[in-house]
Amino acid sequence: MSSNPQAPKSDPSMRPTSISVLIVAGLTAAAVGWLLLSFFYPSLPALPWSPVIVLAVLAVAEGLLAQNTAARIQRKPGAPRVDPLAVARYVALAKASSLVGAISTGFSVGLLSWLTMEPTHAAHDDLPVAIGGVISAAVLVGAALWLERACRIPEQPDSQDENDSGRSSGLL
Repeated sequence: MSSNPQAPKSDPSMRPTSISVLIVAGLTAAAVGWLLLSFFYPSLPALPWSPVIVLAVLAVAEGLLAQNTAARIQRKPGAPRVDPLAVARYVALAKASSLVGAISTGFSVGLLSWLTMEPTHAAHDDLPVAIGGVISAAVLVGAALWLERACRIPEQPDSQDENDSGRSSGLL
């Protein structure tokens, strides 16, 4: 096996989550939610609360994890040392959760917008679940982005080398 010496080197560091990707995912999910509900709503049972609860629990858990991780990375007094492998896992969790939250937010917005225009009593009864879905999913996106931010390497003093200066703003 021969290696290509002119092949570009890949940068193994993770990049922060792109807000534009989250917006596009949310808008696409909103359109899908609207279309699915417009075709299948008469045959569906009442919207369940379980996804709203799951998203809310995930948001709270990630918010607490973000607070704990930030304290540990910043080496606040009384905070134990941080395990770098755990932080890498937290970043992966945060990136996945922000995308899931954006898709869920968009889908719930699509449901909510369709339900507000539907004059039936069943649609009116499903409005609180759709509103809860929008809120819990949006909070999950916020908590996931906070967790991702908490996992960043803190800014170092000016004593860094020229070669190493780009790493201070990246994720672990």
